[in-house]
Amino acid sequence: MITGHITRISGPIVYAQGLEKSGLYDVVYVGKNQLIGEIIRQSTEKTTIQVYEDVSGLSVGEEILSTERPLSLKLGPGLVGTIYDGIQRPLKEMYEDKGAFLLPGQRTEPIDAEKKWDFTALLKEGDSIEPGKIIGSVQETGSIVHKIMVPPNIRGKILKSFKGSGTYTVDEVIAITDFDEEIRMSQYWPLRKPRPFAQKLEVTEPLVTGQRVIDVFFPLSKGGTAAIPGGFGTGKTMTQHAVAKWCDADLIVYIGCGERGNEMTDVLTEFPTLIDPRTGRSLMERTILIANTSNMPVAAREVSLYSGITLAEYYRDMGLHVAIMADSTSRWAEALRELSGRMEEMPAEEGYPAYLPTRLAEFYERAGRVKALCGSLGSVSVIGAVSPAGGDFSEPVTQHTKRFIRCFWALDRELANARHYPAIGWIDSYSEYASEIKEWWDKFDPLWANVRIKALDLLKKEQRLQQIVRLIGADALPESERVILIVCEMIKNGFLQQSAFDEIDCYSVPQKQLEILLLIMDFYAHAVELVKNGCPLQKINDLSVKNEIVRAKSTVPNDKLENLSAIRNHLDDQMAELERMYRKEQAV
Repeated sequence: MITGHITRISGPIVYAQGLEKSGLYDVVYVGKNQLIGEIIRQSTEKTTIQVYEDVSGLSVGEEILSTERPLSLKLGPGLVGTIYDGIQRPLKEMYEDKGAFLLPGQRTEPIDAEKKWDFTALLKEGDSIEPGKIIGSVQETGSIVHKIMVPPNIRGKILKSFKGSGTYTVDEVIAITDFDEEIRMSQYWPLRKPRPFAQKLEVTEPLVTGQRVIDVFFPLSKGGTAAIPGGFGTGKTMTQHAVAKWCDADLIVYIGCGERGNEMTDVLTEFPTLIDPRTGRSLMERTILIANTSNMPVAAREVSLYSGITLAEYYRDMGLHVAIMADSTSRWAEALRELSGRMEEMPAEEGYPAYLPTRLAEFYERAGRVKALCGSLGSVSVIGAVSPAGGDFSEPVTQHTKRFIRCFWALDRELANARHYPAIGWIDSYSEYASEIKEWWDKFDPLWANVRIKALDLLKKEQRLQQIVRLIGADALPESERVILIVCEMIKNGFLQQSAFDEIDCYSVPQKQLEILLLIMDFYAHAVELVKNGCPLQKINDLSVKNEIVRAKSTVPNDKLENLSAIRNHLDDQMAELERMYRKEQAV
């Protein structure tokens, strides 16, 4: 190991001499407590180190040891269901060891080194191998089959020796290549380096979340990127929780980056009690949590996003669809700003470093749908929350994020104050994935694209009409325009608003989502035709089927969609009856 000593301390930034031969981003152990750090700047005169732990008590002159290797994550069976901090220290095990507060230099193995796993071999001794090839599997949890892969940086071509199926720990050697390289069930990977893949593919399938405003109006694809910007209290964390609970991803990586501790506590206490609707097992059996709350070291907050995306890429390479919830990238950007200020760099907009857009791009560009080295298809979908101060979407983090994402779920303060959740505003939000996943939706109903556009256009017209209503009142509008106000209220209350506490309404299957919207738009078409023929709008508004449609979200279970057909029959019957009555009155 290369040794050096501390010459200056500026919070989590430490300057040293004697480490000139170390590489950039090499891991170092700082001081007598051997705090974990990383070299982030190198020159002939001094080395700049970012320390990922509390530096209280550190003094000038203490020794620094360089490991001469980059900051890496240990990857293998045992990751799922664990809660880590930003540098992959398992918080539950550390709490059981030393108590609730992390001690300087405290660490333990990220994966249980003593637990034995039942390994099922797929190859045999003498078989050819290549980077990423699957040599066997382990049943990691009831929901996840963990595929043991040849590390991407392996040079060997043949398994010179192979133990085959059996019970092993993650650190036991199970195979040796013709280059005498050892293969274990665990491997290390530098977290700042994207894992390789065979081919990047186009996105064609949506990430189904069960949230109607997302799946129908502003869909996200598997392998796509989305941002949820919103001021304090507008429901960013709640929306991410709902997506994490109900989306059809195989694995969830939830990153609590600089958020309040009570929010992570909610995740920890709630997720184990939730049942995955696809497997009937605990949601924690397909979840990895990374907690780097606001009271934890700021430098580890900066690296926590890279830890999360590296874990996601590892499971993507097994052919799984992984969804990342990053809450929030604004707190991550604030960590960058603080560290940049400590290093006396020239600030850019609002004090953020000039390389903020580059770092955001590096993170979001690691999302995507790929053909892995093993030949399987997998994806990483990234959903990042943004917390602009005062809800100002013109601030740098939000604006730069919009450059690198294709799905924007803008949270609206007025909707949140009206207890309309999810509070995703339909005016500022957008999705560029709609055309790419149209073919997937067409298998349910080819009308999806048209009804989606018509409903969004109707909501935009309603916004303009509301400005007139505030000035002169709704009664001054012609009935053809008042129909739009009534139908848009139906869309808001019966389709867009969704209760996470309602047993039926918390999750909607795609068929139900589309059928409800079609019912509302059919009501609109009937109403426009009747009003055009002179029928009073009040009679249309008084039809009982209107309330049936609005309440369908919570009265029709996902497994009884035939009830929606009954509502459609009521709609046709009542509209036809109203037309007959009106024609009869006109004749008299």
